[in-house]
Amino acid sequence: SLFRVDSRCIVKTSRPVCKFLDYLFSLSFDNHHNNSFHSHPPPKSLHLSPKRKYRMSDSNRKLPDFKQSVKLKYVKLGYHYLITHAMYLFVSPLLVVIAAQISTFSLQDLHDLWDHLRFNLISVILCSTLLVFLLTLYFLTRPNPVYLVDFSCYKPHDARKCSRQIFMDRSRLIGTFTEQNLEFQRKILERSGLGESTYLPEAVLRVPPNPCMAEARKEAEMVMFGALDHLFEKTCLKPKDIGILIVNCSLFNPTPSLSSMIINHYKLRGNVISYNLGGMGCSAGLISIDLAKDLLQVHPNSYALVVSMENITLNWYFGNDRSMLVSNCLFRMGGAAILLSNNTSDKRRSKYRLVHTVRTNKGADDKCFSCVTQKEDDMGKIGVSLSKDLMAVAGDALKTNITTLGPLVLPMSEQLLFFATLVGKKFFKMKLKPYIPDFKLAFDHFCIHAGGRAVLDELEKNLHLSDWHMEPSRMTLHRFGNTSSSSLWYELAYTEAKGRIRKGDRTWQIAFGSGFKCNSAVWKALRTMNPAKDKNPWMDEIHHFPVDVPKVSALQS
Repeated sequence: SLFRVDSRCIVKTSRPVCKFLDYLFSLSFDNHHNNSFHSHPPPKSLHLSPKRKYRMSDSNRKLPDFKQSVKLKYVKLGYHYLITHAMYLFVSPLLVVIAAQISTFSLQDLHDLWDHLRFNLISVILCSTLLVFLLTLYFLTRPNPVYLVDFSCYKPHDARKCSRQIFMDRSRLIGTFTEQNLEFQRKILERSGLGESTYLPEAVLRVPPNPCMAEARKEAEMVMFGALDHLFEKTCLKPKDIGILIVNCSLFNPTPSLSSMIINHYKLRGNVISYNLGGMGCSAGLISIDLAKDLLQVHPNSYALVVSMENITLNWYFGNDRSMLVSNCLFRMGGAAILLSNNTSDKRRSKYRLVHTVRTNKGADDKCFSCVTQKEDDMGKIGVSLSKDLMAVAGDALKTNITTLGPLVLPMSEQLLFFATLVGKKFFKMKLKPYIPDFKLAFDHFCIHAGGRAVLDELEKNLHLSDWHMEPSRMTLHRFGNTSSSSLWYELAYTEAKGRIRKGDRTWQIAFGSGFKCNSAVWKALRTMNPAKDKNPWMDEIHHFPVDVPKVSALQS
């Protein structure tokens, strides 16, 4: 998840606290030192001179403008994908030309052609053999279509609701946080974009908290089985029909695994292919989709079940390291189950077809690798630390991902303008203004991981998106909080509940995660969605949205 707080906007607090917050968040943009909040000692001015102000430029607080600098190798990679998977682009024009030519033939022309073929039998045989060979090659190399039959998002019971004031009250009653860090969490909540109806597990809301393995399993079962029961009900599918099972949960990996818990609960068949992905952050949901896509290429007539979730119970931070407290303020309870199929008979009842997946992994770079880390603080308490380089790393990963995705999805007019500008700048050293492709021409809907308000603001600006395009992400963050890898599906569910999905519409899902990874998936709607006929976590309250989310929503002290 990505989050930024401008400490200079904090009011009604002492000057030393302002200085410390300014220092703390300025570390997020120092690109020349170590990657941990702890590795950078506070400047002496914080201790010696209360009148000196630790300043930083506003430009460093923002996501880098990734379109101002494009690496040619990622453009080449995108075109490589395009050429590799688009043989029909070369065959289709040829067929059109042949069809147009044949349409001009008269009966006499066809009679003459038949006479010519009868006297050139060898040529006919050779041409027929070549045609059969090309058709066979095409059908053997053509990837199997992957359909999204349906999906389900888990909506916890109202007893699990946690308003921002309840969050602060429970944090105070725990007794482990200092007054300064309670105030710090309050200020983050006020600027987070979260609303009053997010959810937390019982073990965290209880006073005192009870973060044990039994409670963590209880939360996992509640989320997974709740989403799966709803999905099986919607699709009328029997659990034994599932051939592939993929579960992703970044921070909770018990033994037996989460996938084994599902197999045991639903009594899946003995030859089910199961995977359990851990430690891959908020982008793991799309990694699971990509893995399912690859498995469906080699297992014909199969159903793949993907479960994306995060576990809060054992990963709540009870220490006073501010780099680890942000996750407490943002992450909330949630999960999603997605049913995929490669059976052509499922096309009629499926919602979407998977068009593209693009995965970007920056893990080879030490700075990227360590920008989001689970570790112990100085007191031995485990939490997830966000490094000072997080926003810069996210911007670089996003730039790489969309540069690779662009040639696959952008209209030819946009590609030609973008490529011509790039060649002019790179090879002819022309002083041209960078051309910014309009991704709104390629996609009708955007589902951007609701990791935090700051990254949504910056993506809206850099991609020139409207409030309408950003609405699913902002409302998901407001209503459900950061549900990690499942947030993309709450956003897609919101878009469906609003009745916006029409047949042929393209939706872009994009997520970020530790490692550092940026992953994209493009879906094409196979039918117009009727929200009245679909059970959806938003349906009983969709008429209340969108709501206005102020940049600062004050809490009572």
